[in-house]
Amino acid sequence: MKIRLDTVTKSFRTFRAVHGVTLDIESGRLVALLGPSGSGKTTILRMVAGLEFPDSGQIHFGTQDATHIPIRDRGVGFVFQHYALFPHMTVQENIAFGIESRRGKRADRQTIAARVDELLGLVQLSGLQDRFPNQISGGQRQRVALARALAVDPRVLLLDEPFGALDAAVRRDLRRWLRDIHDELGITTLFVTHDQEEALDLADEVVILNGGRIVQRGTPEEVTRRPANAFVMQFLGDTNRLPVDVSNGVARLSGLSLPAPNLRDGKAALFVRPRDVAYATSGEGLPVTIRQVLDRPDSRRLIAVADTGDTLEFDVRPDTEVTRGARGVVAVRHGHVFADEPA
Repeated sequence: MKIRLDTVTKSFRTFRAVHGVTLDIESGRLVALLGPSGSGKTTILRMVAGLEFPDSGQIHFGTQDATHIPIRDRGVGFVFQHYALFPHMTVQENIAFGIESRRGKRADRQTIAARVDELLGLVQLSGLQDRFPNQISGGQRQRVALARALAVDPRVLLLDEPFGALDAAVRRDLRRWLRDIHDELGITTLFVTHDQEEALDLADEVVILNGGRIVQRGTPEEVTRRPANAFVMQFLGDTNRLPVDVSNGVARLSGLSLPAPNLRDGKAALFVRPRDVAYATSGEGLPVTIRQVLDRPDSRRLIAVADTGDTLEFDVRPDTEVTRGARGVVAVRHGHVFADEPA
């Protein structure tokens, strides 16, 4: 099921949450809405679900105008962060609830039981059907919540921070499992997260929002390797920001120079990931003094102060011999130069 948002706007009493967003989601794709708190991602999800209605613009499911269709008639499955399971119902009863609500008196008990068994197998919870939510783990509860959402055979699956209440190890396992489920079922899926790693690991396409507007959309490779602006660069992981001067298409800072072919002459900012900085004890580059050495299980991170007064962090091999106070130089293997903006 293809989803289209056409210049959708949504305001609340004191602020505008979404500013004229246009977004096409192709059938069968898994798309992540990613952004900081207040960026509009949850509001967009709720409008697609029918929990909120836009002030202007349209939402289409395929060729159908779904803008004002209530949630019960949209054919969507919704999974929330905090499971929203009924504590007085067993796992089986929770999953069956959606089917019974949709079919009413037409519900056939044997058909429902067979469907619940099928879904329990799909979410790898066979044998737990008679347990109550407080008798299973958080990760298992979220699997039940997904099974309940799938029980109504939704045209669209919506997930709102589905793993936010779980610890890191469980989140990693569940997102791999969710990707496998999606590939098997092929349901158009839209999920909201503020976790960059989660979005990049799971999604076919990432839509990055800021201030109620889309600032970039693309595959995980596109948004990480070719960020559209300084916001995206800084939002997607650790980043050093260094002031540079641009002249004739080249950005310069002390011993550093990088191409900046699309920028006007003047002040600009160089953004570089810690992994894209090369450190040496001598040679060409930006002179620095090491201020701190941080050891990690698989790397060593150095915090340094350049002779220009700028601080930067970068990673070196764990066996690199360096001590606090050491002098050296850094070179930039890969960076992005953007027009100067306030830090």
